[in-house]
Amino acid sequence: MSPETSSTVRRTRLTPEREQELYEAVVDLLREVGYEALTMDAVAARTRSSKATLYRQWKGKPELVATSLRQCKPVSVSDIDTGSLIGDLHELVRLHDEAEIKRDQELMRGLSHAAFQNEDLFRALRELLIEPELANFAELVQRAVDRGELAPDCPARDFVPHMLFGGALTRPIIEGVDPDPEYTHRYIDAVVVPALGLS
Repeated sequence: MSPETSSTVRRTRLTPEREQELYEAVVDLLREVGYEALTMDAVAARTRSSKATLYRQWKGKPELVATSLRQCKPVSVSDIDTGSLIGDLHELVRLHDEAEIKRDQELMRGLSHAAFQNEDLFRALRELLIEPELANFAELVQRAVDRGELAPDCPARDFVPHMLFGGALTRPIIEGVDPDPEYTHRYIDAVVVPALGLS
């Protein structure tokens, strides 16, 4: 049996609806207890699954957590195409409500700390969550180049996600407050747009 066939057989043991229910339960547990205290036993109990099923579907806790975060993202960069890069960046902010942003920031701060202590979690987050979203950002930027909106040799084009996430992550350190939509819209116009040479 080929690896693709084997993977297909393994993945079809749960319906898409059941998988999504499980992913949402994992994220809820992460918010409640954090990564370190989250156990496969707790996930199995919360979702009325067996640990054997969980390990058969995912290699372990890091993969399950990273996949759950990806599947429960309220908005993906790949969902956005307003026809302009500035519009896309602002739409990304508009599609997140303030409560979601605050909740996600708290969750990601805890996970970031855990990831730097746990090599398997770090690898899973990069492979299953971060790298796919970076690829989506690259496509978003490339569309702007293809439209003639953004210069193909713009030196800042590779740093759009760095600027956006950097602005969000450093505000609590510098100002002592979390970023909110109003701040993020201002940051995009004051920092990201000029860096990209947009108007």
